[in-house]
Parts: sequence; structure tokens; C-alpha cells
Amino acid sequence: MRIDKYISETGVYPRRETGRLLAAGRITINGQACAPGAIVEPGDTVAVDGIILTPDRGERVYLALNKPVGITCTAAREVEGNIVDYVNYPSRIFAVGRLDKHSEGLILMTNDGSIVNRMMRSEHSHEKEYTVTVDKQITEGFLEEMSAGVDILETRTRPCLTRRISEHEFSIILTQGLNLQIRRMCKALGYRVLRLERVRIMHLTLTGLERGQWRRLTLEEVAELHARLEE
Repeated sequence: MRIDKYISETGVYPRRETGRLLAAGRITINGQACAPGAIVEPGDTVAVDGIILTPDRGERVYLALNKPVGITCTAAREVEGNIVDYVNYPSRIFAVGRLDKHSEGLILMTNDGSIVNRMMRSEHSHEKEYTVTVDKQITEGFLEEMSAGVDILETRTRPCLTRRISEHEFSIILTQGLNLQIRRMCKALGYRVLRLERVRIMHLTLTGLERGQWRRLTLEEVAELHARLEE
């Protein structure tokens, strides 16, 4: 089994973090630092910083969190206000994707490394819906430009759906996840984001979940999540 898949099945580190650990030489096989693509054979001992890891065949955890502003989506415990300490779940879990520190709303947390990998690979095809408040009146022209695509980060954003909610608030549904995408899109069109809340990821919503609270996904929600990621 490839080392990245082995680490993923431990449920401890998402693949992106595994890549950083490998690059830093912190992952060993039988005491020797290994390179990306290394193969783990039956009987091998895999460790991160000397701590032995074994594939986790136990309970999979899937949580929906209504993240408040000020919490950082990182598993790095040295970061003040990190999301892992905030949730304080009794076993190791990590966030799926990111929601920047100044934004709030729905984020998924899990110990299932395989679903993290599939969601990150498919983030350009599954919907995420946001409610956005900006600093000046929303015009039809602004909504049309946002929907058509905006030039940011040396690329043009994918066409999306927008809808006016009030004079300064609108809804936007994205099928991609560029860094600070909505904030950058608004800035490019002369608007400043005052509040940004993610209200939906695919079929999962914030309904009934107060800010700062989390809940386990239902069996039906987990089954649909897996089904959608297989599409």
C-alpha cells in the first residue's frame, strides 16, 4: 500500500498534511524516513515523529459544525483558536476543507481520511452555498458579473448562481473553492465583504444548528454524502 493511502486510513492526517509531513522527512517506515510514493509492506512499522500509526478500522466520525468567526480551520494545536480544540471532540478529527477565520457557517469534521481526499478532489463539482453581506448597495450588474465569472488569482472564476436577498445581502452558490474566493471576487468588483456565512455543502445545511454548535451527521446524510462523492 502506498504510504499516503496508509496514512489516510489511520484517520489521523488528511492527505494534504501527509504531503507536508513526507516533504519534511517526519514519516518513517521501519525507522527510515520515506519519500512520497513509498510502499508499506505487511509487517512494516510506520511512524510520524516517532509515534507509530496503524490503520483505523474503528468508528468513523462525521460532524457538522456551525463555525463562529475567529476560529481557524487547522489541526495545528499551537494555533490559538484552532478548530480541533474548539470542538474538543474526544478522538482525533480534522476539518474538511477550509472556512477562513473571519467567516462563519457550515464546515464538516471527520476522522475519515478517505472522504476528505474525495471531497478535496471533487470540490470543483459539488455545490457550496453562502450568504454574503457587503458594504454598499447590490446592483443587478454586480450580481450578473459575479455570476458570469470574475478575474482573480490569475484565473477566471467558474460561472455560478447569485440571488439578491436584501439591499446589502446576496446568496451565491459556488462549485469551486479558490482561496478567499468570494472576498476576492467582491473586491475585484469594488465591494467589501462585511459578513460571510456558508449555509450549505451539497445536501447538508445549517438548519437547526446554532452558531458554535455541532452535531453528528445522520446515517442517511452520511450515506448520501458517500453516494454523491462517487458520482
